Amino acid sequence: MPRIARKKSETGIYHIMIRGINRQNIFEDEEDKQRLLTTLERYKNEQICEIYGYCFMDNHIHLIIKETGETIASIIKKISGSYVHWYNNKYDRYGHLFQERYKSEVVENDGYLLRVLRYIHQNPLKAGLTKDLSEYKWSSYHEYIQKPRIVKTDCVLELYSPSKKQSIELCKKYMHEKNEDQCLDYEEKIRMSDDEVRRCFSEYGLNNMSALQQLEKSKRNEIIKRVKSAKGITTRQLARITGISRSVIDRT
Repeated sequence: MPRIARKKSETGIYHIMIRGINRQNIFEDEEDKQRLLTTLERYKNEQICEIYGYCFMDNHIHLIIKETGETIASIIKKISGSYVHWYNNKYDRYGHLFQERYKSEVVENDGYLLRVLRYIHQNPLKAGLTKDLSEYKWSSYHEYIQKPRIVKTDCVLELYSPSKKQSIELCKKYMHEKNEDQCLDYEEKIRMSDDEVRRCFSEYGLNNMSALQQLEKSKRNEIIKRVKSAKGITTRQLARITGISRSVIDRT
């Protein structure tokens, strides 16, 4: 069946979600997240796009991007290709890291732009990764409330008020409002946190999932079997974190 063509945004603005293949983690540490941030900054500086928002989760990322010099498909290809090349070199791995087809939706009015931005900023809060938006380092929330680095904040803040000081306060209030927004919804029901699962693997001397993937199959499966037996870990969660298929994990 042929793929459905993506809808083209009349404003050139898109909400993008890119996730790990087999829902595996795409970041092992903060250096990885910093590298992706630097990659976004590079392409922003090359003026092929404008960035209105971002949020890095463990196994997926959200971006709000406006086409300028190139198409959204070309922009995402460059961003993901650059990061995957660096990631594979760092962890001595080969092949795909991201799911082949990223998700996207058009953002064609100011109201929806604000809602999407709030949605991605609240992702870590709803996932239980933080209790306060201001405590999460890897989203553009700080760029709106404090000092911008790669995000074009002025055009969004002006939607709240012509006064810079007042607009920041109104933005901060709006970002904390409870809501039922569903924007490229991506939920995972996890009983044991991802960090707790990773700590289980670290007890076997595995500090990242690339090390697990490179083990001899029988040894790898034995470790997965032991970790899987811990209360509160699901097969789906293990597949997402390790990058190993659910069918393999089911058989261990």
